[in-house]
Amino acid sequence: MKNTRTRYTAEFKAKVALAYPYLLRGLAICRANQVWATDITYIPMKDGFVYLVAIMDWYSRRVLSWRLSNTLDSNFCVDALEEALSRFGQPEIFNTDQGAQFTAEAFTQPLRDRGIAISMDGKGRCLDNVFVERLWRSLKYEEVYLHAYGNVQDARAGIGRYFAFYNSERPHQALGYQTPGAFYRGARARAA
Repeated sequence: MKNTRTRYTAEFKAKVALAYPYLLRGLAICRANQVWATDITYIPMKDGFVYLVAIMDWYSRRVLSWRLSNTLDSNFCVDALEEALSRFGQPEIFNTDQGAQFTAEAFTQPLRDRGIAISMDGKGRCLDNVFVERLWRSLKYEEVYLHAYGNVQDARAGIGRYFAFYNSERPHQALGYQTPGAFYRGARARAA
């Protein structure tokens, strides 16, 4: 009996993904691409819902990439990650929650391969990822709840329009009334 229990325990431990420490507590975030963060939310539609993942630069609040999916596997998260990395370089730290999509080897391996520090929120600590949570609130109240998407294509089009508006037209008080896109470009130009 003991050998069976030991074997199952070892197999279980091998399948359990690692949780990483939260690295942002007390950290002064003062430049673009210092910290990126991500999260998943659901988007209601007339019939059902889809999941949305977005990757954001914390300093500028710019949405770097996003994807929709009708399942919660890690593939759509990995696709968003790969797009952000290919288009915007890489952050020093990548912050997520401890969800299975973000602890999956498929998601963490590209980060580790590039030497990006992985930070994970504490369990039940939504304020650890407050800027992405604020993004969800803005998106839902300014776009999603105003439209009853009939299908995934409608949701994709509406969210795409909103993120283009959010990045390029919607000024943020915390950014000196600049848009996230302009603030991000300016921060990167100053760093170069």
